[in-house]
Amino acid sequence: MAGKKRKSPQQLQHQQPLGAPADYSSTASTKRSRLPKTHQKEQKLISSNLTSKILKEALNQQKEILEEEAGPQTLTAFSSVATDPSAASDSDGEGDLDAFDGFSETQSQYDGRVEEIDEEDEMVLAAFMSKDAGPQRTLADLIIQRIKEKDAEVASATEVQPLPQLDTAIIDLYKGVGKLLSRYATGKLPKAFKHIPSLELWEYVLHLTEPEKWSPNAMYQATRIFSSNFGVRKAQRFYSLVLLPRVREDIQKNKRLHFALYQALMKSLYKPAAFFKGILLPLCESRTCNLREAVIVGSVIQKGSIPPLHSSAALMKMAEMEYCGTTSYFIKLFLDKKYALPYRVLDAVVAHFMRFLEDTRLMPVIWHQSLLSFVQRYKNELTKEDKDNLERLLQYQKHHLVTPEIRRELKNSRNRGEKEDDLMSIASPISVINKTIEEDRWDFPEVPMEED
Repeated sequence: MAGKKRKSPQQLQHQQPLGAPADYSSTASTKRSRLPKTHQKEQKLISSNLTSKILKEALNQQKEILEEEAGPQTLTAFSSVATDPSAASDSDGEGDLDAFDGFSETQSQYDGRVEEIDEEDEMVLAAFMSKDAGPQRTLADLIIQRIKEKDAEVASATEVQPLPQLDTAIIDLYKGVGKLLSRYATGKLPKAFKHIPSLELWEYVLHLTEPEKWSPNAMYQATRIFSSNFGVRKAQRFYSLVLLPRVREDIQKNKRLHFALYQALMKSLYKPAAFFKGILLPLCESRTCNLREAVIVGSVIQKGSIPPLHSSAALMKMAEMEYCGTTSYFIKLFLDKKYALPYRVLDAVVAHFMRFLEDTRLMPVIWHQSLLSFVQRYKNELTKEDKDNLERLLQYQKHHLVTPEIRRELKNSRNRGEKEDDLMSIASPISVINKTIEEDRWDFPEVPMEED
């Protein structure tokens, strides 16, 4: 059989890579022709079309970064936006928002019915609500108040600049956006609406769209955009002035919450600090939160994953504010999450319960349940003085089912700073001390030897 025909030097020269040295040998080419390594197998060539798309996207991202560093855009920067409010584009990186297909009919509403607490308990909770609380503020109320304040400043000092006047084209544009959002169900959002977070006067522009008339799906989409693009302070203002009034209005009107609005509350947890400062704490401070609102908002807290630091701050703030019946419900929710709370927060919760030592009102069942949850979770982290004060509190505030359980938990617990061994020594005063046996290998009895 004839052997394999060798290739000529001219043929080998054609196989040499471009730019190779003159002494590039066939040995090098043989090494190059070996099988690629494992990490090299995963590398694939990128097509020219995909390369151009990547470069284009990188340029767009770099442009956005430069725009953010340059500061918020002014209203005149959007004078070139098309007057058609429905114009939208996929090149702004909002593909996940544009892919919204709405919610199914089976999930169109969230049922906020309360099964555990009856009408008698609701009446007891109503006794702790504020009777003279005014209507909650909305975004429109805030805008009108600011305009009046600016007018007063201009009248008193001529050097103060008045509020900037909006262009007629921009006013008409965002009023048209508001009409679209009032009947929005699925699909893309107007591109002009997505630019609102980057505006300096975003509150005034948002007021032009009339948020109180948005559809529930539009409120959900707006919460997705603003929670991801706003900082904590701006997101807090959007939650407290737009989202919270809409949620409370829907619960009061329909005795339940629309599923899209419930999902908007879930999305608002993307900024935990803004959620607490813009929704939970204003709801408790209003002292008009009823049981149905507490259960619905509380379910969001139960399902969501919240950092312990934010939860500790919210729990401490609720313990120090003026009491409302449903506040105990939220306190119990955070206690049941079993966070490792700092001593400062535990002391604030103890002080919260001790404020009712001489209260002659009939405390609701949820108040006793929250005290029981607190003792069950953190009984070993309380000082002896705290336990003595709670024992004194239980003599005045009693519940025939809950109070005995609280006393039992306090009795079978150790104090703060004590170890579990200390509790065992107290429980069993009689202890047996076993001394280790010391043996001397040379100390053994004499053994009689048998005579020969």
